[in-house]
Amino acid sequence: MKCCVRAAALLLALLAAPAAAQPGVPTPLREVGFDQNLGGSVPLDARFSDEQGNEVELGRFFGERPVILSLVYYECPMLCSMALNGLVGSLRVLDESIGDEFEVVTVSFDPEETSALAAGKKQSYVASYAREGAADAWHFLTGEAESIRELTNAVGFRYVYDEQTAQFAHAAGIVLLTPEGKIARYFYGIEYPGRDLRLGLVEASEGRIGNVVDQVLLYCFQYNPETGSYAAVALNIVRLAAVLTIVGIALLLLVLRRGERRVRSQVSPTG
Repeated sequence: MKCCVRAAALLLALLAAPAAAQPGVPTPLREVGFDQNLGGSVPLDARFSDEQGNEVELGRFFGERPVILSLVYYECPMLCSMALNGLVGSLRVLDESIGDEFEVVTVSFDPEETSALAAGKKQSYVASYAREGAADAWHFLTGEAESIRELTNAVGFRYVYDEQTAQFAHAAGIVLLTPEGKIARYFYGIEYPGRDLRLGLVEASEGRIGNVVDQVLLYCFQYNPETGSYAAVALNIVRLAAVLTIVGIALLLLVLRRGERRVRSQVSPTG
């Protein structure tokens, strides 16, 4: 177990620093990671198979809501299960549910995997998520090598097959996509803070979801593409605090002035 945890930590560390700067990292792991292609598009015409074995175009899952894309392979012995478990845990924190405000598309990057494997994973994780409607909006896909490579290249997901271990070396993370299939945000690792995930979905929705509070938070927090997370912007927070202070003072003066007028009207002499 300790060995597995160390391996997972090593894989996640690759997302934060260039492989060349990490001496001692095994050669296969130097080839994995995410290259952020913010603003790029995923291939909506790429063809995959759904959990029931039906051929579908990727674009079928776009058009109305933002999409969370996760890339895994279903027979992964460790990291992919950790990533999917972490995604479920992060999604549970949100008030919004899969199918109401967003879709989730999980794609296997192993062209040898089957729809039967995808169906088993879907059943397990939809049951774990345990919210109504998730089965219709969380899609588990498999595909041919060409379609997989087209998608992974589009989102900058790099992975390699290690002949010695007969496993894929790959990174962990999710990609947030707009309803039109544009790449909006990347989140690294296997767990994602609820605030960051919500803000990312609000941005990816292009204003279609979220409220005034979310817009204020987006003003105060800025996405950092190097870390794949949101960080507080001190200057914006100071500006917002100044505006709120001015508004508060103005409201206080208004209340005091109205009170003063009321007192004057009550004490003014009558003929």
